[in-house]
This record gives sequence, C-alpha cells and structure tokens, in this order.
Amino acid sequence: MNSPVTIIGAGLGGLTLARVLHVHGIPSTVYEAESSSTARAQGGMLDIHDYNGQLALQAAGLMEEFPGLVLEGREAARLVDRDGTVLFEQPDDGTGGRPEVQRGELRQLLLDSLPPGTVRWGHKVSGTRALGGGRHEVTFADGGTVVTDLLVGADGAWSRVRPLLSAATPMYTGMSCVEVYLYDADTRHPASAKVVGGGALYVLSPGKGFVTHRERGSNLHTYVMLARPQEWFTAIDFTDSAAAIARIAAEFDGWAPELTALITDADTAPVLRPLAALPVEHRWERVPGVTLIGDAAHVAAPNGEGANLAMLDGAELARALAAHPDDIETALTEYERAMFPRSAETADEGTELYALMFGDDTPHGLISMFTGEGQND
Repeated sequence: MNSPVTIIGAGLGGLTLARVLHVHGIPSTVYEAESSSTARAQGGMLDIHDYNGQLALQAAGLMEEFPGLVLEGREAARLVDRDGTVLFEQPDDGTGGRPEVQRGELRQLLLDSLPPGTVRWGHKVSGTRALGGGRHEVTFADGGTVVTDLLVGADGAWSRVRPLLSAATPMYTGMSCVEVYLYDADTRHPASAKVVGGGALYVLSPGKGFVTHRERGSNLHTYVMLARPQEWFTAIDFTDSAAAIARIAAEFDGWAPELTALITDADTAPVLRPLAALPVEHRWERVPGVTLIGDAAHVAAPNGEGANLAMLDGAELARALAAHPDDIETALTEYERAMFPRSAETADEGTELYALMFGDDTPHGLISMFTGEGQND
C-alpha cells in the first residue's frame, strides 16, 4: 500500500497536521497504536495560547468551535504556602489569552473535523526503514506495512520514526510526577476544593510540590512533583495504591491537611510519570521524505507549551507542504528551519520556569514572575 502523506500518531500534533492538510485539499493517513479514540483517558487541562495553539486552530478553521470547549474561569491561579496561606492570587478576568480546555475534548474536535477513515486505529509501529529516493516503509505490529512518500513522526517522546533522523533519546530530567484525581470535589472534598479555588493551584517547595487543576465537573487533577532519582520511585510498589500514596504523601509531612488530602483522599490510583527531555538544541540534518513534529521532535519537561507547540508544528508543516506541493524537500526545509529555534527557545524557558518553581528560592521567584517584578522589559 502506498500513501503520499503518512502521519504516525493521532495526538494533537498529528491530528492538527492532518486537518490543515485537509483544509488545503491534501489527503493524509494517520496511524495510531490505540484501538480507538476512547481507548484511554487523554490527560487533563491545556491552556491554549493565542501565540501558538490558537494560531494552529485558526489554520485548521476551527476557531469558531473552539470557544465551546473553553472552561470559564480556569485561567485563575493561586499560589499557596505549605501551611495553606495564600501567597499570591491571579483572577481570571478574561484577558489572559490562555483559555483552558480539556485535552480529550480538543482531540475529539480535531478528530471530528477529519474525513472518515483518515485515522487508522490499532496500528502500532514496530519499525521503519528508508527505501531510497525519499520513500519509507513503516511496519506495524500485526505485520502490515505501508510505503510513503512523506513520513511524519507525531508519535511522542519515544518516537519510532525519530531514529530515521536522529540517534538522540530522551533523558530523565531528575523529576517525576505522580497524578491523582479527586472527583466532584466541591461536594465530596470541600476543604481541598476551597484551597484550590477556581483555576490552578501551586504549592511549591525546593524539589517538590503540587500543581492542581480544577477540571470540568469540579474534578481536581493533581500533579505531585518530586525531584528524586528514578531508583527512588522504582522502590515504590505502584500496584499497591494505598502503600504508594502513603509513601508519596510522607514527603509532604507537616503540610496543611487540606493540601495533603489532595493525595491521601485520591479517588484514583496514583500514576507515575517520569519526566524526560531531549537536548534543548536537538536537531538533525535534512533526510529526504521524513520529519518530526511535537514531542517526537523536541520533548521537554512539561511547561504549558508542549501541546501548543505540537499543534503549531502540525499547522506550519501543513502550510509549508501546501505552499510547495511539488517540492516536499523545500517544504520540509522551510518547516524545520523555523521549528528548531522555536522549540529550543521554549525548552530554555521551561528550564528557567522549573528553577523558579522548584529551586532554592521558591516560591518567591515565581511570585516575582507572576507580578512582573524584576523583569527588564
């Protein structure tokens, strides 16, 4: 089977690429390892920025539908000390330019915008190889293959397409995240719901902290951040939820009970997510017929930009292909020339953000960032 544009991965980046290509009349096929769009939960809240993610949605012709996904008031932010004292509060006055949506709902919007059959579910990639002349063959776990004139890896941090371009692999950043939920918190967990407030809660200390988002239906999604070696987490049996939660919560002994309850009262089993990143300046020499978008190209520690960048990558690549329909290499060169510095700059900013959030001066440095103190511009 031959396909002109083959996209590996039906995340936000791959789907944005497919949608913008469709807008320009260019067919594509997206291969996704998951068995269906509902095979797993799609993660939590995303703030979609007016300088990247929203530009991608404009290119996709979906900005008219986008406001229907926005959860009002969720741009509010609150920084709280470990004893529960509010140190800083930023209301959502509607001017922030970073409206919050649920990742799964945004993904479904993109899926619904594609022609039927664009996404081929249950296609897990087992290997890729160059055939010469810019053509590549993709092999799937079921033994099937596809040959393509343009292969795009939109398959995340552990991309199976990346080895065609680069020997780089993501490295552990030194920090991991443990995810838990409290459901219907206003009714079932009122003390924790009150301390979180209407949007995002930050409780930060050197090397550790909580980031909690109020999602749809007063669900509280907490990311417990801990700077520990991977071996420290390996020693915890996450198949024993109660024991794992107790071990994680012990790192926050002495913190206010309405804060530690975000962990100890969790309605879900804790999910461990080690944070990995590619080198900030990750790039590759041009290889005919293949490129990467999103985390496959530039995974970094979560900093609020990853999904936005993936969507912008997809939109920009699609527009470059539409501008050079008979010259794939010119299109890929144009796309990568802009993508490399954009992703490196964002990764650098993310490193600085983590230093503010979890460094020795936290939370004071972060408060200064929120209030604009100490900025030169």
